[in-house]
Amino acid sequence: MEKQEILSHIDHTLLKAASSWEEIKEVCETALAHHTASVCIPPSYVSRAHQTYPDLNVCTVIGFPLGYHSTGVKEAEVREAVADGANEVDMVINLGDVKNGDFDAVTREIRTLKQAAGGKILKVIVETCYLTQEEKIKVCRCVSEGGADYIKTSTGFGTAGAKIEDIRLFKEHIDANVKMKAAGGVKTVSDLELFLEEGCARIGTSSAVKLLSGQAGESY
Repeated sequence: MEKQEILSHIDHTLLKAASSWEEIKEVCETALAHHTASVCIPPSYVSRAHQTYPDLNVCTVIGFPLGYHSTGVKEAEVREAVADGANEVDMVINLGDVKNGDFDAVTREIRTLKQAAGGKILKVIVETCYLTQEEKIKVCRCVSEGGADYIKTSTGFGTAGAKIEDIRLFKEHIDANVKMKAAGGVKTVSDLELFLEEGCARIGTSSAVKLLSGQAGESY
């Protein structure tokens, strides 16, 4: 697989809590230079990044990384992020709702945030490392019925990241119009190629550019 083809599917990511503006600028400039799909940064930097790099496709995170914010708080986060210049938002579902078996609530929240995002892209982080097989299948239905654009494996801050078997499971249970994003634990060029070959439209990582340049790197 060609280097640029891989990079065109990368959400070049920096979500560390102590990220400085100088570090955010670096990932933004790297994303522009290497034509990645987007740059994924903390919500507090969206407005500044959009103003500084108006041609950059900015993605941010909502209810991140634990997902247990109220729906109203997440909705406000989405509206502010879009107003600040984000074209894509990656939300974390409420895992408490999942563990309580309230999948209707999960679907309602996704639908609410998709409405708040309007025409912008909504990706739904389901944090597979905390889910049973049955729960994974049920959240696939929530994502599909809620009208989201993507299902995303992980925050990168949980106990494990993306696993290829979860991508294969998603393919069996999401609607045809829902795309897939892998995140966390994608550490080699072979990993990048495998996830793309299995059908991922996006991969969230901080290391793709370094990996494809032959430099050592780790996923966020």
